[in-house]
Amino acid sequence: MKKLLIATKNQGKIKEIKKELTDFAMDIVGLENVNLPEDSAVQEPAITMEGNAIIKAMTYGNKTGLLTLAEDAGLEVDALNGRPGVLSARYASGTDKDRYLKLLREMQAVSDKKRGAQFRSVIAIYDPESEKIRTCEGIYRGKIIQTPKGKQGFGYDPIFLNENLGKTNAQMTAEEKNSVSHRGKALKNAKEILKKEFKQ
Repeated sequence: MKKLLIATKNQGKIKEIKKELTDFAMDIVGLENVNLPEDSAVQEPAITMEGNAIIKAMTYGNKTGLLTLAEDAGLEVDALNGRPGVLSARYASGTDKDRYLKLLREMQAVSDKKRGAQFRSVIAIYDPESEKIRTCEGIYRGKIIQTPKGKQGFGYDPIFLNENLGKTNAQMTAEEKNSVSHRGKALKNAKEILKKEFKQ
C-alpha cells in the first residue's frame, strides 16, 4: 500500500486530516512515523499560505521519498484587513490562547456587525518520484465573538462562531467541524486530486 506523509507535527491537524481520509486506500503517516534528521524542521518563509504549503510538501517529500501532503492555514479577519493570515500560528508568542486573546484585544472596538472572518486552508500534494505538485484550498466563513466558548479543537477555534450552527468551532464535535471547516473542504478537494492524479 502506498504511503501518504502528512507533513505536520500539529497533532490537532493530523487528527482532523486522518479522520477525513479514513476511507482512502493509503497508509497515512505523520512526521513522527518517519525517520528524519534532527535538523529537518522546515521554515515557513513564504508570504502566502500557498507558498508555505508548497515548501513543506516539497521539502519533506524530497527528504523521505514519500508522496506528501502539506497544509498551511490561517484566520483572516475582515476588520483587521486579513490579519493574522499567514502569520496566524505566530501572531503572538506562547500558546493558542495567547494568540486569540491578542486578537480579541485588537478587536475590542469593532462592532458586532463588522466581526466577519474566514479560515482559509491551502493544501499542497507532492510526489517526489514524478515531481508533480498540485494545490487546492477551502474557505470557511464565520465571525469573531467577544468571549471564548468551548473546549474542543485548537488554535482560534474558541472565538470563531459558525452562525448557521450557533456554535464556535471549539463547541463542535470533530464530525461537525470537518463537515463545515476550511480544512474539511480543502481535504475533500485534495481527495479528488489524489484519486485522479496520484493514483498508483
